[in-house]
Amino acid sequence: MTVVIHTDGACSGNPGPGGWGAVLAHGETIKELKGGEAHTTNNRMELTAAIEALNALKRPCKVALHTDSQYVKNGLTTWIKGWKRNGWRTADKKPVKNAELWQALDEAVSRHEIVWHWVKGHNGDEMNERADQLANEGMAPFKQKRS
Repeated sequence: MTVVIHTDGACSGNPGPGGWGAVLAHGETIKELKGGEAHTTNNRMELTAAIEALNALKRPCKVALHTDSQYVKNGLTTWIKGWKRNGWRTADKKPVKNAELWQALDEAVSRHEIVWHWVKGHNGDEMNERADQLANEGMAPFKQKRS
């Protein structure tokens, strides 16, 4: 059976306080995860959501991972091969942004058989909306500390 994962990241200001959320579904079992940071970016939170969701799986799994982040999906399915070949540098020889998170995600991905799905954010997809809600909940404590 496939584990279906929906992930999302959120940021108030970019950079600013941020949060991530993930919903993992396996049959009738649902697990929700969330967290946040005081000073981060939306892309970092999108990456963290995928890393945390995959690392929550206790053994190698077939995974259908749904994200509304083209950055995460394209990074993992297209760009990462070149980055690794170029020593974590972009095509124009600049260091890859968020390299430590990409490396952590690459490690997490290596344990599973993943099919990536992009979903349009804020478009009524129930599980994407829930992941977004969790990301905002994860961010909330860090937003309050700023004021």
